[in-house]
Amino acid sequence: MGELVNSRWGSKLFQHLKIANGKIELKHRIVHAPLTRNRGTPLSDSTPENPNRIWIPNQHIVDYYAQRATVGGLIISEGLPPSLEGNAMPGVPGLFIKEQAEGWKKVVDAVHAKGAYIYAQLWHSGRANIPQLTGTPIVAPSSVPWDDPDECFSYPAPHTTTPVRLADHPPTELTRDHIVRTMDDFCQSARMAMEIGFDGVELHGGNGYLPEQFLSSNANRRTDDYGGTPEKRCKFVIDLMDKLAQTVGQENLAIRLTPFGLFNQARGEQRVETWSHLCRELKRRHPHLSYVSFVEPRFEQIISVDEKQSFLNTWGLSSVDLSSFRAIWDDTPFFSAGGFDDENSWGLLEAGRYDGLLFGRYFISNPDLVDRLRHGLPLARYDRSRFYGPFADPTVGYTDYPTYQNRTD
Repeated sequence: MGELVNSRWGSKLFQHLKIANGKIELKHRIVHAPLTRNRGTPLSDSTPENPNRIWIPNQHIVDYYAQRATVGGLIISEGLPPSLEGNAMPGVPGLFIKEQAEGWKKVVDAVHAKGAYIYAQLWHSGRANIPQLTGTPIVAPSSVPWDDPDECFSYPAPHTTTPVRLADHPPTELTRDHIVRTMDDFCQSARMAMEIGFDGVELHGGNGYLPEQFLSSNANRRTDDYGGTPEKRCKFVIDLMDKLAQTVGQENLAIRLTPFGLFNQARGEQRVETWSHLCRELKRRHPHLSYVSFVEPRFEQIISVDEKQSFLNTWGLSSVDLSSFRAIWDDTPFFSAGGFDDENSWGLLEAGRYDGLLFGRYFISNPDLVDRLRHGLPLARYDRSRFYGPFADPTVGYTDYPTYQNRTD
């Protein structure tokens, strides 16, 4: 270990942290962010007449998570659809049938064997989808066409190469009965997750997917209890978190939020009012959530920091940060994600801004990320072109990244 110089042992990133209302004690605060990688195996043979629509975890996925598991470390799984209608991409292994549960149990067992913890992130695409993929109607808070008339879904329809415009397939407005069924789907997946050994469940409440669509005024035009004001637009997420807490226990439950995100045409107004009300209500109703996870206001998956700043400026939020949300959540462990690396992640925890940091892209290309950060070792670059499968060679850019000690350069 002679090369392991420039130790960062003194950083708060490497101090212990209790989550899950004290049940779990992390040995460091470098958290593996939820990362969709589309590496699942089709459940059945796929034909143009009968395309496969369900994917299951495989050994490649087991290997990926095991490679990045560390003693006392926390991993958040990729987004797991709780139903067929919630699955936004091919190759994504959900958690709603027994074959998927059996596959994810192998992942959980492999992570636990390394002494790490893993939470299941539950994710429903809502209107960010096309019916050709799911074979079901696309659902959303309201039947509002996609904002950009020319934007295409990220994948062609199964067994075709023709791009599909999202605006050509407006979603169906969720009825109240369908809302209940959707919440039940989430709860069933959460129950399955805990039964197969996941240490907890995180609701994906951001990135322009179904829960955030209810929070966003451009996607939610309802005039009933679920829309019309910031408070009513929060009702779906609050009700869903109530049901999930009843299902798995609030100490086993977390949520991810992106109050300033633009992804998937999230263009809602009253950002501060809406998300502040949501956080106050969730903290009041569930004071012992495992943790909460946010994304930095100036970080965006689809545009640069400068472009994002211009949006914040037009909203009158030029200097906004997450401090107001941090204050609302008080003693609930508070995580943040958004472009953290070996240069910009130091001192943030010491300043009290966060309790832990989520790393995504650099966890992909550095299975030994925790050791590299701890010892000041350079980080390997990632290959973005290999982020989202499916691929004929799924291990490339996934499980073939070497540790620092095993590199050949």
